Amino acid sequence: MTRAIDVVTAELLARPRRWLVTGAAGFVGSHLVEHLLGLGQQVVGLDNFSTGHARNLDSVRAQVGEAAWARFTLVAADLCTPGACRSACEGVQHVLHQAALGSVPRSILDPAATFAANVEGFMRVLEASRAAACDSLVYASSSSVYGDHPALPKREPELGRPLSPYAASKRCDEVLAAAWAHCYGLRITGLRYFNVVGPRQDPAGAYAAVIPAWLAALAHGRRPVLFGDGETSRDFCPVANVVQANLLAAVAPPGAADERDPVFNVALGRQTTLNQLFEILRDGMAALGAPCAALTPVYEDFRPGDIRHSLADIERARVQLGYDPRIALREALRATIGWFWADLRTRAA
Repeated sequence: MTRAIDVVTAELLARPRRWLVTGAAGFVGSHLVEHLLGLGQQVVGLDNFSTGHARNLDSVRAQVGEAAWARFTLVAADLCTPGACRSACEGVQHVLHQAALGSVPRSILDPAATFAANVEGFMRVLEASRAAACDSLVYASSSSVYGDHPALPKREPELGRPLSPYAASKRCDEVLAAAWAHCYGLRITGLRYFNVVGPRQDPAGAYAAVIPAWLAALAHGRRPVLFGDGETSRDFCPVANVVQANLLAAVAPPGAADERDPVFNVALGRQTTLNQLFEILRDGMAALGAPCAALTPVYEDFRPGDIRHSLADIERARVQLGYDPRIALREALRATIGWFWADLRTRAA
C-alpha cells in the first residue's frame, strides 16, 4: 500500500462517511466498492447491469466478508430513471461516478446510446449531487478526449479533436462538470483514465477490452485479433492505482486542486506496445497451462477512431492530489492472468 493510500485510509477511518458508487457492478466500480467497504465505509451502489455483472459484487462480498457487506446497499436502476440518482444520493457525502457506456467502436455504431448513458446520465448525477449537497463528486473521464492532438506525453490542457462519439461524450462530461462547479459551487474532479487493467474486466461480448478478450482467446488456444501492426502503444494503468486516485480526489482538502481545471490524468506514465502486451499475456497464460505458448496474433486493419499512441503526463495528479502509482504493470497483469485463469476454471467446474 502506498503512502498516498495510507493518508487516505487514515482520513476515512477517522471520519466514516457514506459514499455513492455508480457503475458499482462494473470493473472499476466493484474495486472501489471493495476498497471502501474494507475501510469501514457505508457504500451505496447504483447500477443497471447493462455492462456490469452481479458476479463482480459477489466477488466483493467474498473478499470483504459479511460484516462489511452489511454496509453496502444496491440500487438496481438506470441513471436516467426519474428519481433514481436523487434517491441513491440521499445522505451521501462523496460520489464516485464510474457508470458509462464504454467502447469506441460501439459509440460509432450507436452514438445515441452512448450520449444517453454518458452525457444525460452524468447530468442526472450532477443534479442529484447538487440536491444532496454532497461534499465531493469524482467522475471518470477518459484519455480519449485528447483525440488527434499529436503531443506526447498527454498533458491536461492540450486537447485535440475527438475521434469518436465516445470521446465526444467524455469531453461533454468535462464541460458539464466545469459549468456545474462554476454555477453551483460543487466540488467536482475529473479523472482521465488511461487503459485500466486488472481483475474483473469482462472478457465477453463484441466490445470487451483488449486484455480480457485476448486472455479468453489464449485460454482456449485461439490466436487473438490485434488491430493494426502491433506497434500501437498505450499507457496501461493498474486498477489499484485508479482506486487510489479516486479516493485522493474525493477527500482532498478544498483548494488542493486547481479549481479552474480540476481534471487529472490517471496512468503509469509509461508506454507499452500491443506486441509487448501480447507476449506478456501469452507467456503468463502458457505458464498456467493454457495451450498458447506458440501462438502469434492475427493482425487486422486499424479500427476507426483508435488513437495510435497514448502516454500520460501524471505530474499534475502527483503534485495536486498526492497520486503515487506504485503498482507496476507486470504486477497487475500477473494478478489479472491469475484471476482470469481461476475464474475460468471455476465456471467450467
